Amino acid sequence: MKKIKKQTKIFAALLLAFLFVIPVSAAGIELVPLGHTAGIRVSSSGAIVIALSENMAENPCRAAGIAPGDVIQSVDGKEIATNRDLHDAVVKSGGKEITVEYLREGMKCTCAVTPKKNSEGEYAIGVLIRDGVAGIGTMTYFDPQTKTYGALGHGISDSDTSILIPAREGALLPSEVSDVVKGKAGTPGELRGEYDISHEFATIDKNTDSGIFGKVSDETALFLKNKSYAVADKSEIKRGAATILSNIEGDEVKEYEIEITAISKDGEKTKNMLISATDPELLSKTGGIVRGMSGSPILQNGKIVGAVTHVLVNDPTKGYAIFIENMLNAAE
Repeated sequence: MKKIKKQTKIFAALLLAFLFVIPVSAAGIELVPLGHTAGIRVSSSGAIVIALSENMAENPCRAAGIAPGDVIQSVDGKEIATNRDLHDAVVKSGGKEITVEYLREGMKCTCAVTPKKNSEGEYAIGVLIRDGVAGIGTMTYFDPQTKTYGALGHGISDSDTSILIPAREGALLPSEVSDVVKGKAGTPGELRGEYDISHEFATIDKNTDSGIFGKVSDETALFLKNKSYAVADKSEIKRGAATILSNIEGDEVKEYEIEITAISKDGEKTKNMLISATDPELLSKTGGIVRGMSGSPILQNGKIVGAVTHVLVNDPTKGYAIFIENMLNAAE
């Protein structure tokens, strides 16, 4: 009997693991496509090493094997949440060896580091760090049933190391577009916005390769009350005419014509479709796809099919997009 029970437990565990990887079905799902910008603030789970200092004769972290892209999680067992936490822990060491736990490509690592005095006579370990980022991006959808949202269509990565930031906490803030830098070949354009740091209307609970996701806590924004659309299965998406919803001026979201020119059902997570901006107004004002438009929802044949993710640097009229199905799978 004991043997049978053990086998049953193993089978149950395998079944549970299998259930967790079943893709989300698009059938019956309806979402509100948004296309509105939001201020984005994310605090990392730890201190991101963006560079090693060159101002020390002997760099302690270089000697210990710590490199740019690593995320320092704790010192001597004490959690490191901010730059100040790390600074205080190192100064407090008085030059004695400390145990540093960090993440490298998602794997936990531990090493011993001996702080040295820097040029200012203060104990340091020789790293330049960042504990969060802020910027502007576009919300893709709102689910009125669960009060959840998806945005960006790609993850938030550190600008210096390109690592996906392990989010400790984050929030979306109300924003308006104040200026547009028009894109041109070789120089991507961008949306520039203003956001209200005193008002958080949604949490950021997940930062994934396929977008950011969280819960809307304040539903007073009018754009959240727009019409719902059915979600398209990727097999329904066709090359040809489509539209995007995007907020490129002030607080207004407008629909612009695009064309889906290529579809790759087995390609990169965030580059499932190649799109081309065809709308005269959009081309006149932005030059095509610009930074900050990532997350703009794509509509085709009355359904949400995906979201804009990247601009082609050498041709800003073109860009990549992710299947909405892939975003929903990442949200789950």
